[in-house]
Parts: sequence; C-alpha cells; structure tokens
Amino acid sequence: MTEKVSLPNPEKVQQTVTKMRQVCREFDHLNVALDELIAQVKLEIRNSSLTAYRLGKKNL
Repeated sequence: MTEKVSLPNPEKVQQTVTKMRQVCREFDHLNVALDELIAQVKLEIRNSSLTAYRLGKKNL
C-alpha cells in the first residue's frame, strides 16, 4: 500500500510565499524601529544625572 503524494497547488504556494515575504519585511521594519528605540534609551541612560552620580562623575 503506497500512498499517492500530491503536490500543493502552485498558486497557493506562491500566495503563501508572498505573504511570508511581506511578514519578513514587516519584521525587518519593526527591528529597525526597535533598534532606534534602544539607542535612544541608551542615550538617555548615559545622559541621566543618576548614571553620572552612580559613576561618581557628578554630585547631586
């Protein structure tokens, strides 16, 4: 008893590939936005008076 293997519908495969590519692009855009946000937060932390105080660079 051998089962017949059926190939997926090429049109459906193409639609799935297109959707996956779009999802990947959206994730790429979100990663860029997240990287920018992380950089901003790091800059704010670096410029914070509390950080300067903890590093002994400034007295409050």
